[in-house]
Amino acid sequence: MDKVCLVTGANSGIGKVTATELARAGATVVLVCRDRGKGEAAMEAIRRETGNDKLDLLLADLSEVRQIETLAGTVKARLPRLDVLVNNAGAYNTKRLLTPDGYETTFAVNHLAYFLLTVELLDLLKASAPARIVNVASDAHRGGRINFDDLHGEQGYGGWKAYAQSKLANVLFSYELSRRVHGMNLSVNAMHPGGVATNFFNNIKGPIGAVTRLFAPLMRTPEQGADTVVWLASSPEVEGVAGRYFADRKERRSNRESYDPEVARRLWEVSEQLSHACSISNASNSATETAA
Repeated sequence: MDKVCLVTGANSGIGKVTATELARAGATVVLVCRDRGKGEAAMEAIRRETGNDKLDLLLADLSEVRQIETLAGTVKARLPRLDVLVNNAGAYNTKRLLTPDGYETTFAVNHLAYFLLTVELLDLLKASAPARIVNVASDAHRGGRINFDDLHGEQGYGGWKAYAQSKLANVLFSYELSRRVHGMNLSVNAMHPGGVATNFFNNIKGPIGAVTRLFAPLMRTPEQGADTVVWLASSPEVEGVAGRYFADRKERRSNRESYDPEVARRLWEVSEQLSHACSISNASNSATETAA
């Protein structure tokens, strides 16, 4: 597999398995992680298991717009091409937490990071066509609704409600991006990995968390959860397939709202505005720090 692939959240769970399997197939794999120690440990484990030395590690906290922009800049400067982008890193928070940019963390990590990193790398992906983007979503999106009047949970926060909204945003973003790049030989798809027993669920408190941990032994392994991700990222079977939602290597219908082009268009515009507002703020703060 003579491809260059970038996987976010690659130090554990589905992300690590995805990075491992792509490396095993011979791809050059860039791991994006938040913690250097965990990232280096994952990279060394993947190297030992696959014998592939074509690995790289980039660090970024995907809750921050500035770090996402820096990450994208580094990718564009370092990589001659990018054939596959896997947006996998995610968050679940029982309590409402804010990012340094002032955004609700689940929405920021699970949606805005997907959106901004992809848009920043879009020219590189287009230049590398045929290229693929795989967005790790969830069937949790079926219970979600995009509340444009309260995207950040100020009027009433619930961990599962925020998570479901962010996963619906993943699906809407995938469909809208696919429409916007139609005819450019760029495949964009979303997928559901199933209920996977990873440390992701450690942050889920209360009854939902208790039930999740109780049934953890019956849940999917990270290898099972990553199977459709790797398939969408690399299989000839889905060459040219775009704008779809998959589970277990089969196309599925997503929820009704996900097919509303007006909701998708509005979400795109709001995501642009939120990212741009932080970019301006960050630039202003940098200028002030320099002047000081």
